[in-house]
Amino acid sequence: MNEHRKDILDMLAEGKITAEEAERLITALERDQPPTAAGPAARPKGKAKYLRVVMEFLDDGESGRLNVRIPLQLLRAGVQLAALIPPQALDRANAELSKSGVPFDLTQLKPEHLEALVEHLDETIVELEQPDGHLRVFCE
Repeated sequence: MNEHRKDILDMLAEGKITAEEAERLITALERDQPPTAAGPAARPKGKAKYLRVVMEFLDDGESGRLNVRIPLQLLRAGVQLAALIPPQALDRANAELSKSGVPFDLTQLKPEHLEALVEHLDETIVELEQPDGHLRVFCE
């Protein structure tokens, strides 16, 4: 709570102003403040620990919700384990991914690349609004 808002609430508690006056003052105070992000993105700066995927959708008139929280440490461990996979297996996996329409080269996945990705993910929020749903991907 900021100092001005606290002062207004203190004046209200002491009976110096009415509830309506306090409401008008707080509304004016909020109007003068720069907008801040709300929700999960409004977190103190620090190292992100989780990748979040939140989706709300309508399917045949029924509402649904997906809420996935993946520890970034799990991603780091997965990349390190991928270094233990024999090159022949990676070649076969790449061929299958390509055949499925996913042009991704697993041999290029290195721990140092993941750290750079995680660092940038910490500042990235992906949001998609559709008439039948909402998708949000972010780190926390």
